[in-house]
Amino acid sequence: MNRLFWRLLPLTLLALLAASAVLYVLFSRLYGDPLEDIARRQAAAQLFVLEHYIDAAPRDEWLERLNKVREVSPQRYELLPLDEALRGLSRAQQERLQAGAVVLDVAGRRLLRRVDLQGERYVDSEREVLRISGLPIDVAQALRQEALRWGVVALFLLVPLALWSRLHWRGLLALSRTAEAWGAGHLSARAETPASTSLQPLAQGMNQMAERLAALLEGRRHLLHAVSHELRTPIARMGFDLELLRDTDSPAARGARIDALERDLAALQALVTELLSYSKLEQTQLQREPFDIEDLLRQCLGAQELEGTARALQVQIAPDIGRMCGDAHLVARVVGNLLGNALKYARHEVRFSARTLPAGQWELRVEDDGPGIPEAERQRVFEPFVRLPQTGSLPGHGLGLAIAARGVALHGGAIQIEKSALGGACLVVRWPRGGQT
Repeated sequence: MNRLFWRLLPLTLLALLAASAVLYVLFSRLYGDPLEDIARRQAAAQLFVLEHYIDAAPRDEWLERLNKVREVSPQRYELLPLDEALRGLSRAQQERLQAGAVVLDVAGRRLLRRVDLQGERYVDSEREVLRISGLPIDVAQALRQEALRWGVVALFLLVPLALWSRLHWRGLLALSRTAEAWGAGHLSARAETPASTSLQPLAQGMNQMAERLAALLEGRRHLLHAVSHELRTPIARMGFDLELLRDTDSPAARGARIDALERDLAALQALVTELLSYSKLEQTQLQREPFDIEDLLRQCLGAQELEGTARALQVQIAPDIGRMCGDAHLVARVVGNLLGNALKYARHEVRFSARTLPAGQWELRVEDDGPGIPEAERQRVFEPFVRLPQTGSLPGHGLGLAIAARGVALHGGAIQIEKSALGGACLVVRWPRGGQT
């Protein structure tokens, strides 16, 4: 048996005991003492003789019938003074006896009742009490029956509880072993629990967490590898330029070397800036505020036009595009990266369009007439530092689309690449106006 069951067992038994005590108190207040009711049923024969034989006698024959019953009954019939009979009774029993009711003394196996209240049966009969002792009352038997009843209830309750706790405990042990494996560095381990158990949602959450951690660590490993590769080229060029700078005496040559060093330094600065931007997105908390989508898109388009690009830019923004709740700075960064990417790879023309969609979404499309992106590479280009062979001669570090994809995901949207009607690539973004994740 498992520890979970042994911890639940005393709690269950205590709960059953508490339930029986509460029921006893509740029934006592509503219907009278259950033990007294049992004793009354067990003494029904004596009560019948008292009420239907002795009490049914004429006034002058009451004592005579009482004596006849004394002679044949195994019980002891006694007449006691009222004051003596009241001693040893509780206040409630005294009140009932004073009122002429039958009072059962369960522990003493006897009953008491006043002879009468008006003294009609004999002289001073109102001051005497009839006590019948030795009644066939066995409350212990009734208590044993009640204990047996509650025992059966406990058994039928504990058996399914044991089965459930065993299954639950096995699931907890499986989760514990999985957590220990993760602690040892084996993130490939997965929590396996039956789908019917209540631990299944927890196991799924743990597995998703492990997959996320594994993906983050793998991404971090690839990122470090890619960063080292990207940094190696400009650093090597700077080292080469420094060596040439030491070996040359010509002012023109020294100036050319210094210019080359400045270009490499600017490339390093741009790379570090992009890396910081990407790393911040991995840990960012969105500052959600409502903003006008059309105004933001117009600002992004104006910033691109200020760069003096010679490509033709066609813009189509729906007039009813409305407002969005999200991080305006991040949305502007996403739009700027997508638009800048299209302008960099386009030969002559870029199309930019935005419109509303059903179910509270809006869509952004950026198309170009450049070399396009092969279908097999359309998911990989959203990874950091991924650059296709046909774009290797163009400046960049392969972080623009990775930052854009992360920004779209943080707003609960999705980004995909399609074939453009212009012959190049078409990047499509769909996200909710509310920006829920």
